[in-house]
Amino acid sequence: MAVSLGLFSALSTVQTALFLKSSSSSSSSVRLAGNLRVATFAGSAKPATTEPKKREPRGIMKPGRVSPEMQAFLGGLPEIPRTQALKFIWAHIKQHNLQDPEDKKVIICDDKLKKIFGGRDRVGFLEIAGLISPHFLK
Repeated sequence: MAVSLGLFSALSTVQTALFLKSSSSSSSSVRLAGNLRVATFAGSAKPATTEPKKREPRGIMKPGRVSPEMQAFLGGLPEIPRTQALKFIWAHIKQHNLQDPEDKKVIICDDKLKKIFGGRDRVGFLEIAGLISPHFLK
């Protein structure tokens, strides 16, 4: 058993030395601490000369055309991502204190919100995303 461990140790040292010779383009070092061999490698750092490509928004982040009712609510914006539309709606709700004081999950609709929520007086906050879907035109 001791012979096989010694053989493994010798082979791993040779393989490590060969690996270190073959990777001459990157800086490397080997530290010996007792019977423990620790190898560290630092790859060659390439300077970032080009900016990363910005991909085009997809899904709910992609601006979409909106209905005239939603345009009136948003201040005349013809295209907007769903996420931004939800932010506008929540900003309106918070600004005018339209959450039910007893149940914060329920929004009490004012005249502006009634136009985009199909004339409903009260809307649950989880329903908002579904109620604005018809206002995003294909």
